[in-house]
Amino acid sequence: MEYNFLEIEKHWQSRWSQEQTFKVKEDNSKPKFYVLDMFPYPSGAGLHVGHPLGYIASDIYSRYKRLKGFNVLHPMGYDAFGLPAEQYAIQTGQHPAKTTEKNIARYREQLDRIGFSYDWSREVRTCEPEYYKWTQWAFLEMFAHWYNNNTQSAQKIETLIKIFETEGNENVNAACGDVALFTADEWNGMGEKERAEVLMQYRLAYLGETSVNWCPALGTVLANDEVKEGISLRGGHPVEQRKMKQWQLRVSAYAERLLNDLDTLEWTDSLKDMQRNWIGRSQGAEMIFKVSNGKEEFDLEIFTTRADTIFGATFMVLAPESEWVERLTTADQKAEVDEYIKYASRKTERERMAETKKVTGVFSGSYAVNPFTLEKIPVWISEYVLAGYGTGAIMAVPAHDSRDYFFAKHFNLPIIPLIEGCDISQESFDAKEGVMCNSGFLNGMSVKEAIPAAIDEVEKRALGKRKVNFRLRDAIFSRQRYWGEPFPIYYKDDIAVPLTYDQLPLELPEIDKYLPTESGEPPLARAENWTHNGYPLEKSTMPGFAGSSAYYLRYMDPQNSTALVSKEANEYWRSVDLYIGGTEHATGHLIYSRFWNKFLYDTGRVCEAEPFRKLINQGMIQGRSNFVYRVKGTNKFVSLGLKDSYDTTEIHVDVNIVHNDKLDLAAFKVWMPDYADAEFILENDEYICGWAVEKMSKSMFNVVNPDIICDNYGADTLRMYEMFLGPLEQSKPWDTNGIDGVHRFLKRFWRLFFADKTFGVSEERATAAELKILHKLIKKTQEDIENFSFNTSVSAFMIALNELYEVNCNKREILEPMVILLSPFAPHISEELWSRLGHTQSVSLAAFPEFNAEHTIEDSFEYPVSFNGKLRYKLTLSASLSAAEIEAAARENEQTAKYLAGASIKKIIVVPKKIINIVC
Repeated sequence: MEYNFLEIEKHWQSRWSQEQTFKVKEDNSKPKFYVLDMFPYPSGAGLHVGHPLGYIASDIYSRYKRLKGFNVLHPMGYDAFGLPAEQYAIQTGQHPAKTTEKNIARYREQLDRIGFSYDWSREVRTCEPEYYKWTQWAFLEMFAHWYNNNTQSAQKIETLIKIFETEGNENVNAACGDVALFTADEWNGMGEKERAEVLMQYRLAYLGETSVNWCPALGTVLANDEVKEGISLRGGHPVEQRKMKQWQLRVSAYAERLLNDLDTLEWTDSLKDMQRNWIGRSQGAEMIFKVSNGKEEFDLEIFTTRADTIFGATFMVLAPESEWVERLTTADQKAEVDEYIKYASRKTERERMAETKKVTGVFSGSYAVNPFTLEKIPVWISEYVLAGYGTGAIMAVPAHDSRDYFFAKHFNLPIIPLIEGCDISQESFDAKEGVMCNSGFLNGMSVKEAIPAAIDEVEKRALGKRKVNFRLRDAIFSRQRYWGEPFPIYYKDDIAVPLTYDQLPLELPEIDKYLPTESGEPPLARAENWTHNGYPLEKSTMPGFAGSSAYYLRYMDPQNSTALVSKEANEYWRSVDLYIGGTEHATGHLIYSRFWNKFLYDTGRVCEAEPFRKLINQGMIQGRSNFVYRVKGTNKFVSLGLKDSYDTTEIHVDVNIVHNDKLDLAAFKVWMPDYADAEFILENDEYICGWAVEKMSKSMFNVVNPDIICDNYGADTLRMYEMFLGPLEQSKPWDTNGIDGVHRFLKRFWRLFFADKTFGVSEERATAAELKILHKLIKKTQEDIENFSFNTSVSAFMIALNELYEVNCNKREILEPMVILLSPFAPHISEELWSRLGHTQSVSLAAFPEFNAEHTIEDSFEYPVSFNGKLRYKLTLSASLSAAEIEAAARENEQTAKYLAGASIKKIIVVPKKIINIVC
């Protein structure tokens, strides 16, 4: 009987759906295991073969854990808010919900076809009010809390108000904005608006001025990853830095905990390092510099990790967006400074951090006084300093900092070495060790001694204090878009007032256009009566990451109408045991989700401090492009091996009309009208295409639709082949040239179960050799899955199959466990064979075969037999034989007499389980 993969796969996908095979509920009789994929944004293009890589890996692991007796939660949903759908709505007038619904339907069709074991009863869509009600709820909870640095936890804002009422804020140690000190009497004497403004500086969700990536053409703030080189990725519009009042989340309050708790996670070192660098903990001192613009004198506070280098500070640098720029720019420098600020505004902070070679800056016209040398030093402005780090101002020590060094060299500023014998003629010197010089009271000290001594002196002279600083910025939480979660906030006399929880969800209103208004207000300003009890509602919406920050919790209890997740569901599922997704989310989604989870942990809503215990980053499947070679000036195409004999132009061709690098000539002629009359110069009657590994892209015609693979080879082949391409965490090219081998494996495996086209397996007991094949495979498969080495598992299946064919095995005792072993990788063929073996329940409910080491013990050894050191034949003997018995067997073997050719044996050298060497 032929392996009809199309019919088999369609049947089992339908049956899984009808029987809800993978639906799961809390079950205290079983250990739980929660496997999560980073859920997709459903685009109109659908999936290409690169997208399912991580999904296939997580599905294999999910199926494996079910076989091992775990109660597995494996959900899927859609990150459904976002700019692409809104831009399409602006262009076409179609509501983003309709586009999103259509895209989701396409994704679901493709996901189902690949055979994933998702519990679809738990599906979430971030654009549905039933879901974003809980995003709005979480925002209101953050709005209602402040962060107490003493207890290192979030507390209700009412506890802060009570402190203010009795003792003011002098003793409050909070993560907050810039707040002046006030007494209890002063607080009690404040009006409602003034109190609201003070509390806003303490709230974890707060409205405050910040520098943003503003895109005038799109009329919205963009995230850093939506901008490249000053241009929006969506639409290619100019983007500028602009200060705006935006809703923000005080992520920085949790910086220390986010950093420390990385040590508790099973994440790769590289991923942890990315987060550590993004959080950016620095220990040092805040110091006061006296600065003057010629008219006024100010105290300018800077943060430095190396107070010991103060004697080498020869200039200061301000971030372009620093509030000090306006104060310290003199009249004669204003035009030049304004021009520079305009230039710097076109770059994101991420781009500025990445730029290390280009030196730019402008002199403010003002000077500061070095508090230790008392010398006047110039105050400059440069893009290499960021407003969010420290105070947005630095003391520059060019001898011992590479960026300061290049800046000083470029603008001819003084460079003073502080380490004895250091060479700064070509580059700065890394001053982490050595003996101090040119440093006043620090001279003669080692660097290790000088660092704390300098901070002691700073505090002694009342010039500053010790400080731990973090690079991590608060998250900008506003977007001037329509297609996002509305803020549950209205404004009463310019005071932000939250809706009550029973008024959630606040649903998106209908509007006539999705553009900002003519006056520049966000699209929600177009809504009729966008008010609450006559007061205006917030017109911005939440960003894309809002809906993805706690979706893993909602999966635990998706139909709950009274809580994000019930206590019972959360205490059963607890946290994600395995999370698979791309590294591009390392410093965005993963930081925000960890922050969100820690806040909910502080408030008693979740029982685990970290959301994702183990995280695997899958690599990227790159495109394998194909080329044809057109003879210049003609419509004639020459095959790869002959192209050097002609003057040709290389042209990308659709990889879907190329098979094993051989072009389908007929398909090529109808691919594009220009090629309808194409002629071909062939080699061996075939047209061979060139190829290259490139990013999978429509413009390179190398995007492979998984539907095509499923049509031609089946979903099981696609699943196994994607794993077979290489290690999960490495990037690798998509190359269909090897897919035939995987498909042949499945067809051969199918044929093991049939004799003369009739299904039938033998009930005979398995031989020792057959059991050895099986148990070697059990051990290998289990180890590989646990280590995410799926590519070597596929190889192991192929080897085992070849070995079974060699011994002509079709015994149930061997084949039935093999079906179970194969089922995580190729579930459709496994279900069909499992059913034909007489089982009525899904193979996913079977038990993973137990490994028995006794079956893999080597009971024989194949000895190479050499004559005077030259290999002549091989002799298989029992592994338990003694050296004397091995020698006797070699003497008696007829092959020995043949190779002696009448000569006599002088001696026989035997090394058990290694060699036999006959000396004659």
